Amino acid sequence: MFIANNSLPVRSGRVLRVVFWLCVAFALGVVLLTFVVARAQQQGSDDPTFRKLTNDYCAAWSTGNTDAVAKFYAQDEDLIFYDVAPFSYHAWKEYVPGVHKTLLDGAAEMKLTAGDDLRATRRGDVAWTTVPMHFREKTKDGKVIEADLRYTGIWEKRGSNWLLVHEHVSVPMAGN
Repeated sequence: MFIANNSLPVRSGRVLRVVFWLCVAFALGVVLLTFVVARAQQQGSDDPTFRKLTNDYCAAWSTGNTDAVAKFYAQDEDLIFYDVAPFSYHAWKEYVPGVHKTLLDGAAEMKLTAGDDLRATRRGDVAWTTVPMHFREKTKDGKVIEADLRYTGIWEKRGSNWLLVHEHVSVPMAGN
């Protein structure tokens, strides 16, 4: 009888430990599942945001007016933007006169269009987008220039706005 009574508390203690660890594992599973679902919802909700930003960005550049596109760019002095020509611009103050000289002053009309394959990845207040684009310009002397571009934008959320803190525009080499 003593042996039977003695084994009952031991068995109950083991059962309680097993139940405790099952509850811990269940709680961790719920927390992990909540995190995964929240992350998936954030990713899903970011795609339309960056699609609209990208389309608005292209529409603004299509006006040929740097005042229209300024709202998309952070104005910090230490930022670098890589473009097709020239190689780079250091800060928005250099970007404006540079893009006028190399592109806008000679354009009669222009259109920048984002492709369908937009990819947006967000990590907190920083996001990057990649998208193919098509550029078409009719110069003041009547020439038509068209180019397929590769675009990468690095965005930072500042207040309620997403601003470009870096971008890289490139043209594939001939034959690619």
